[in-house]
Amino acid sequence: MAGVKVAVVTGGNKGIGLAIVRALCKQFKGDVYLTARDPKLGEEAVRALKEKEGLSPLFHQLDINNLQSIRTLGSFLKEKYGGIDVLINNAGIAFKGADPTPFGTQADVTLKTNFFATRDICNELLPQIKPHGRVVNVSSMLSSSALKGCSPELQKVFRSDTITEEELVTLMEKFVEDAKKGVHQKEGWPNTAYGVSKVGVTVISRIQARELNEKRKNDGILLNACCPGWVKTDMAGPKAPKSPDEGAETPVYLALLPSNADSPHGELVSEKKVVPW
Repeated sequence: MAGVKVAVVTGGNKGIGLAIVRALCKQFKGDVYLTARDPKLGEEAVRALKEKEGLSPLFHQLDINNLQSIRTLGSFLKEKYGGIDVLINNAGIAFKGADPTPFGTQADVTLKTNFFATRDICNELLPQIKPHGRVVNVSSMLSSSALKGCSPELQKVFRSDTITEEELVTLMEKFVEDAKKGVHQKEGWPNTAYGVSKVGVTVISRIQARELNEKRKNDGILLNACCPGWVKTDMAGPKAPKSPDEGAETPVYLALLPSNADSPHGELVSEKKVVPW
């Protein structure tokens, strides 16, 4: 199947992820994989898209917090398609505002999925992205507000064009430790685990894009972080103004940038426009 293009969406069984799968099924010329941690929920979502909407997504299990699960997916895609054309890293979690879970625990759990697991996926699957491939890391405009809530020293590091992945990982680990000790605000962090996790996603996207420029300059791969907006989902709640299909618009736009496009790359994109970081 090396001639067939393939797109993969993480956290695809509901919310924005499901809407992205739906849009790709309609617009992407190739196979579209809905992935989910729970095979039952993933298969149900695929069945509903097929039976109710006449679309033809495929399913593959993926738990982004499980390295073996990531590698199983990677091996499957390499064997069947010879690589990946579109990767949309959408899977993520957020605690509700009123959740009584201690902030240190919220920080640990949120960063483990939103930052560290997303990083694992990229480290495992980016080498498989084919020339002219597209990678979209779903971040949030809350990454911008969380960045502004950081100390000037942290802001400078997070905005740096030379920060390394190792330096970013060290900072994300420090946030979790500071949160557990209850000193995160004293140490210059904002009081939002979700926001900091998405700062991490935006910054690692900038780093990954830079590395692609260095290692695969002529491959025409574009990698960006994006903000889907405030969307009515289980995560964001019913008051949000956007439907999931509206939330999928910017991630899908970035996934389907024409093969001769050379930008955007390494940017944070909202409403299909680059947002200054």
